[in-house]
Amino acid sequence: MSRKILVTSALPYANGPIHLGHLVEYIQTDVWVRFQKLQGNEIYYFCADDTHGTPVMIAARKAGITPEQLVNEMRKEHFADLTSFQVAFDNYYSTNTPENRAFSEEIYLKAKEKGHIHKKTLNQLYCEKDEMFLPDRFVRGTCPKCGAGDQYGDSCEVCGSTYRPEDLIDSRCAICGTPPVTRESEHVFFQLADFQDFLVDWLKTANRVDEGIRKKMHEWIDQGLRHWDISRDGPYFGFAIPGEKDKFFYVWLDAPIGYMASAQHFFRKSGKDELFDEFWRSEENEVYHFIGKDIVYFHTLFWPALLNAGGFRTPTSVFVHGFLTVNGEKMSKSRGTFVRASTYLKHMDPECLRYFYATRLGPGLDDLDLNTEDFVHRYNSDVVGNIANLFSRLVSGIASKLDLRLADSLSADGKELFELTAKAKSTIAEMYENRQYARAMREIQSLSDGVNRFITEREPWKQIKTDTEAARSTVTDALNAGMLLALYLKPV
Repeated sequence: MSRKILVTSALPYANGPIHLGHLVEYIQTDVWVRFQKLQGNEIYYFCADDTHGTPVMIAARKAGITPEQLVNEMRKEHFADLTSFQVAFDNYYSTNTPENRAFSEEIYLKAKEKGHIHKKTLNQLYCEKDEMFLPDRFVRGTCPKCGAGDQYGDSCEVCGSTYRPEDLIDSRCAICGTPPVTRESEHVFFQLADFQDFLVDWLKTANRVDEGIRKKMHEWIDQGLRHWDISRDGPYFGFAIPGEKDKFFYVWLDAPIGYMASAQHFFRKSGKDELFDEFWRSEENEVYHFIGKDIVYFHTLFWPALLNAGGFRTPTSVFVHGFLTVNGEKMSKSRGTFVRASTYLKHMDPECLRYFYATRLGPGLDDLDLNTEDFVHRYNSDVVGNIANLFSRLVSGIASKLDLRLADSLSADGKELFELTAKAKSTIAEMYENRQYARAMREIQSLSDGVNRFITEREPWKQIKTDTEAARSTVTDALNAGMLLALYLKPV
């Protein structure tokens, strides 16, 4: 019986280009989606641009355009880059949409009705030079938990901790560099602590998250869940909070809701309205999120709690991957290792990168290193020198002499080779299902080695000179096994 599956990738933010680090996730997701389609499952892949927040507002101001114009342009650019790497979304939408506003308001109002919302006056950072309250992403400083420098005001990219901007050490305005002052402002809070028991129960389900993530979540829960500030002061590009004056939803509230908005937009457009409820209001089908390890806190604590408060189902599993490094180091513009997707496409085939990432990706949190020498060697060795060479040896100079006609049946040795190659199908399928792409690529390469040995031992380029039918038999046997290898690589 086929499965019904909804899959998402994290939403790229609308203030910068897609780079090779982003592509790890979209390629990882797309490979899994392709595999599920080959399995005969009904699967939908949704994403969108994450459009709200002060960074977008400031970037638009600098460009001399409206935020709406900026996010529309960025969405087109992001979509073009991602699809150029053969990532096939069923819908690539935007969080700045009527659907997203409606769901954000619905979830908020239901949470408020159930008593999970309260207001509190805060001392908030304010930049006197720019005359504005500073959202967390516009405050930089030293992480109060691990001491890492130059971190944002909401979370640390090094240790993953979350905190308030006021907790940063040696904070400064990210726009002008001025040390901020504090002013009072009333904010709206989502009472995350109300959902502690729910989240503990949610984690008990097998395969909900990776075991390492599960342990980290229990650490966060055991430390005590803090209420979550879901409001930002104007000026702010985002959705106004119903019933509040000059208050807007924090971008991390409406961003994951973009998954739902993208799904609803697609299902309505496709005349399949009922599928939205089947995926988001019922547990009968499967929902999976692919994310990076830097946004685990938001997707495994805040997001399930919001969904529960709003009366929606929670994800079946959250799949988390590591970061991309280049030549063993974090991507850096100064070192020339920060590579845009569009720059890569000017020089290399996207399938080269898809294959290389597949040889490095597993289900865990380990970082993936793009070593440029290994990248070239891996593609030349595995793809050109092994699999492509297999077909080249059979077709170039031989097939034409056989009138492009194969034998009517496999030889005894050919049947054995085919059965050996076919026997690996279930193993490789299990590896794809469990996102063990690197293992799957090694298994496919091993099988390809076997087919190449079969060809080398029989030397059809010599057989063709003395025994045409023997050459035809060898080519037929090897091509049939090679056909299976091509099928095994199709998700990539």
